[in-house]
Amino acid sequence: MTSGNPDDDDPPFFSAVLTPHRSLNAHGFLVLMLLIGGLSFAAGLVFLLAGAWPVLGFLGLDVALIYWAFRVNFRTASAREEVMISGSLLRVRKVSHRGEVAEWTLNPRWVQLDRVNDEDFGLTHLFLVSQGRRLPVAAFLPPSERESFAEALAAALAMARRGPVRTVLE
Repeated sequence: MTSGNPDDDDPPFFSAVLTPHRSLNAHGFLVLMLLIGGLSFAAGLVFLLAGAWPVLGFLGLDVALIYWAFRVNFRTASAREEVMISGSLLRVRKVSHRGEVAEWTLNPRWVQLDRVNDEDFGLTHLFLVSQGRRLPVAAFLPPSERESFAEALAAALAMARRGPVRTVLE
C-alpha cells in the first residue's frame, strides 16, 4: 500500500544541505566587539583629554559600523541550499537569508555537471545543466569544499543513471 506521496515510493539516496561557512561564532563575536569597543573607548579618552573631543564620536561610529557589518554577515549565514537525489528526481531548493524559497525539480538522468576550474583557485563554479539551462549550485562554498561536493554529486547522478540495483538472495 502506498501513501500517495511519490517520494515515499522513490526514497532519496543522496541528500545534502549546504550552508555558508562563518568562522566567527556568537561567543567570538562578543569577545571581538568588547575588544574593539574597549580599544576605541580608550583611544577616545586619550583624544578627549587632549582636547580633540570629536574623535570620540567618530571612534564610537566605527564600533557601530563594525557591529552592523557583522550582524548583516550573520544574517546572511542563514541561507542554505538543499540538494536531494532519488532514482527519478533531483530536487534543488534554495532558501535565501530572507526566507525566500526557490525550488527546481529535474530528471537526474538528463542532468550534466558543468565545472568551471581556475588553475590557481580550483573549482570556482558548479552548475547543473539540463535542457539548455544552467543552475548554479554550491556558490557560497569554498573551492575545496565545492570540489568534494561536486564529486559526491557526480557519483549520485551516476547512480541515478544506472537505475536501481537489485540484489538476488539465494
